[in-house]
Amino acid sequence: MLYKLLYHFTQYWFGFNVFRYVTVRTVLATLTSLFITIVFGWKMIGALKHLCHPNMLNFRQDSKEKTPTMGGLMIIGSLLISVLAWTDLKNPYIFLLILLAVWLAALGFWDDYVKLRRQSHKGLRPMVKIVGQIGIGFIVGMILYYHSGINFNTSIYLPFFKKIIIPLGAYYILFATFVIISTSNAVNLTDGMDGLAIASVLMVALTYGAIAYVTGNVNFAQYLNIPFIKGAEEVTVFAGALVGSSLGFLWYNCYPAEIFMGDTGSLMLGGIIGLLAIIVKQELSFIIVGGIFFMEAFSVVIQVASFKTRGKRVFLMTPIHHHFELKGIPESKVIVRFWIVGIIFALFTLITLKIR
Repeated sequence: MLYKLLYHFTQYWFGFNVFRYVTVRTVLATLTSLFITIVFGWKMIGALKHLCHPNMLNFRQDSKEKTPTMGGLMIIGSLLISVLAWTDLKNPYIFLLILLAVWLAALGFWDDYVKLRRQSHKGLRPMVKIVGQIGIGFIVGMILYYHSGINFNTSIYLPFFKKIIIPLGAYYILFATFVIISTSNAVNLTDGMDGLAIASVLMVALTYGAIAYVTGNVNFAQYLNIPFIKGAEEVTVFAGALVGSSLGFLWYNCYPAEIFMGDTGSLMLGGIIGLLAIIVKQELSFIIVGGIFFMEAFSVVIQVASFKTRGKRVFLMTPIHHHFELKGIPESKVIVRFWIVGIIFALFTLITLKIR
């Protein structure tokens, strides 16, 4: 909580007063995580190259065999340092985000490490990973529902509609668990091309950071006719730190990638944006802002369902980004086009706040 230490010096000079503003701390959190990732990223890449066996690193293309994985360690490291420095750790939402990030990063690291030790693309058994995701999802849901200091709204709000509200009560615990599991696995499926997943996460983090700011301000919330969430403004700072970490990782992960995030990063990032959606009461709008992730996951569902029922495949290969790759579209072009679509989805989600 570096900002509180700096704010303490306000008694000596009024200029330190700026550290109490969410906007200032959001910018500082973004720059801090970005700086840490870029400056120290090359050292992490060097260390991971020594750790990872070349034949274990990537199974898609021979040209990428020597690219190290477990890059999620870069993201979680810079993210936590920035969050610890610039956020109010007494805020329950910040505590939940940190808990979720560490839990899923550890689960993903375990999976990546097992792959490394076995010299195989097979890591943890799927059931073990699902149980780990269910566990943290259930814990988060329980805390949101029972924590007296949060007084969390367990209703679901539909995009575009003002008066359609679905109260879930205690069932929200199961719903929150489902959201976290779904988003975590969706990002994991999307992580198949250089820079695709991390840039998509970046767009979602920017969107939810902006939404967190307005939902945490009673005047903005009333004007937009969206639920006011006390304490949500602090989540903006966390989202800023996530944006910085994502930008820094993209510096090394853009085509051609120098490092892959692995399950260490994808499971964690997916869970974080899922929890961000829950906190700002935009659970259903994730289908829009996270449209890239939804497309990737849904393409797998369609492919499996079609093959089991008709014995035929709809796509050449899933997730769907591989379908376009096999169509002969260069990987770099597929990535950039998905980025463009992701930006459109993010902008459209912000519009839904006003169109109600």
